Amino acid sequence: MENDFHTVFMSPKVDYVLITSLFVCKILPSRICGDTAPLRLEHVTELFGEPQKGGMYMSRINVTDLTFSYEGSFDAVFENVSFSIDTDWKLGFIGRNGKGKTTFLNLLLGKYSYQGSIAADTAFDYFPYPVTETQKQLPAAAFIGELKGNCEEWRVICELSQLGESAELLYRPFETLSFGEQTRLLLALLFSGENDFLLVDEPTNHLDFEARETVKSYLSSKKGFILVSHDRDLLDACVNHVLVLNRQTIEVQSGNFSSWWENKRKKDQFDLAENEKHLKEIQRLKKAAKRTADWADKNESTKIGFNPVKEHDRSIATRAYIGAKTKKMQSRVTQMAKRIDREIAEKEGLLQDLEKPADLKLTPLSHHRDILVMIRDYTVQYTGSAHPVFTGLTCSVHRGDRIALHGKNGCGKSTLIKAILQKAGACKDTLLLLETGVCQTASGLIVSCISQDTSWLKGSLSAFCTERNLDYTLLCSILRQLDFERAQFCKNMEDYSEGQKKKTLIAASLLTPAHLYIWDEPLNYIDVFSRMQIEKLIMEYRPTLLFVEHDVRFREKIATAVVNL
Repeated sequence: MENDFHTVFMSPKVDYVLITSLFVCKILPSRICGDTAPLRLEHVTELFGEPQKGGMYMSRINVTDLTFSYEGSFDAVFENVSFSIDTDWKLGFIGRNGKGKTTFLNLLLGKYSYQGSIAADTAFDYFPYPVTETQKQLPAAAFIGELKGNCEEWRVICELSQLGESAELLYRPFETLSFGEQTRLLLALLFSGENDFLLVDEPTNHLDFEARETVKSYLSSKKGFILVSHDRDLLDACVNHVLVLNRQTIEVQSGNFSSWWENKRKKDQFDLAENEKHLKEIQRLKKAAKRTADWADKNESTKIGFNPVKEHDRSIATRAYIGAKTKKMQSRVTQMAKRIDREIAEKEGLLQDLEKPADLKLTPLSHHRDILVMIRDYTVQYTGSAHPVFTGLTCSVHRGDRIALHGKNGCGKSTLIKAILQKAGACKDTLLLLETGVCQTASGLIVSCISQDTSWLKGSLSAFCTERNLDYTLLCSILRQLDFERAQFCKNMEDYSEGQKKKTLIAASLLTPAHLYIWDEPLNYIDVFSRMQIEKLIMEYRPTLLFVEHDVRFREKIATAVVNL
């Protein structure tokens, strides 16, 4: 009997409370009555039914023949898609802007109708939670139950402690919290439940480096979630599987972003080599088929009629021989045509998922002065504020520099950028600042900037170009190189996704010749592939650049110097 019980208790994923209940309520009475049949794992299922997640087995989400398109759209977001994922995974969700990542999360949440099936025996919860304007005026403790049903406050407090925050966040008005504090609070709420499969959609946008590190450390200790993010450092640290929306296919792969990217790079190289091999073989077969067909036609033409002087060894009897020879040649042509068709069939699909981003172009101007921005002992304070934003800042931007401004949210990075833009005459709004020290820009400095805020983008793309004196055709061309769908050109910009709005600002900046490029968090919501395009562009053209960006990989690769505020 001891060996029989060992079979159950040593099995993986066993719920010991369930086994104890089984033993006391079901097994022990039967043993007392003399039942000596072996006790095995299947008895648990027989007596108590199939266990849910957290019991003996992991749950799976099976997607079968999923087809979905938005109403009024001719293009399907998903078409006959099938794959399977495990709810115990730490799953990274990767794909270009507009490929359907957030759409798929909404399908899991049941927000849209679709064709096909999504089979899952687990509940889903989504981050970020929608917090209303009314709720923002209240402390979070007053409305977390509305955001997440059956929420227990003590569990949220436990999760907050793992994020390095105190319970005090729950009792302050939500709108008074910084963006990072709001994000950490809502993440704590998300992970406070049990047995939910969590859908985490871009949790680190607008977060500073320290906040990102906190979120990264927190998520790396969790499991059972889908993480949508374009931050390569975050994906590498937090996921053990990836779900990738390629150009034409969907794949599920074990590993993190870097392992998937290395595998993809090798596969793309192999596919390119195979494609080249098939192209050469097709060309060779076509030439051979044409040569053989010409021989067959020439041979057939000699079947009737001949010159008895020149061809004294021929007679009418050789006609059958010539016909048989021609038939044999034509048969070879047919076989070659079949081989060509096979080669073409093998070639098709090889390059369907190949990522070959177009090379972007930039036209930086060269200023006659070496120092474009000079800052010395500079202190800034907003009018009416009791405290300065920063004090005693000293730095300079030389021609060819790529300076990264680094620091916590609220340390004054955006304020410094706005002050520089105001000095250069490139800021429409007048800042009411109290300044001491020196902040000077070179005379005649032309600046091209990308704003962190995209909420002001409204109206048509053509009107946007007219207002900013941009060439509409060139702007659309750059957006297409950033994988912008042509259908988006007909929409108003307020209907764009956040990633599409950001790409519009990036394209406008790239189209503007300038001595100095000032970019404030340009990569928020921008997909990984476009980030790599922009990195390659900057390393090739080497413009003078002053930027704020919390993507560690981008900053480490691009910046020639870092100014800490």
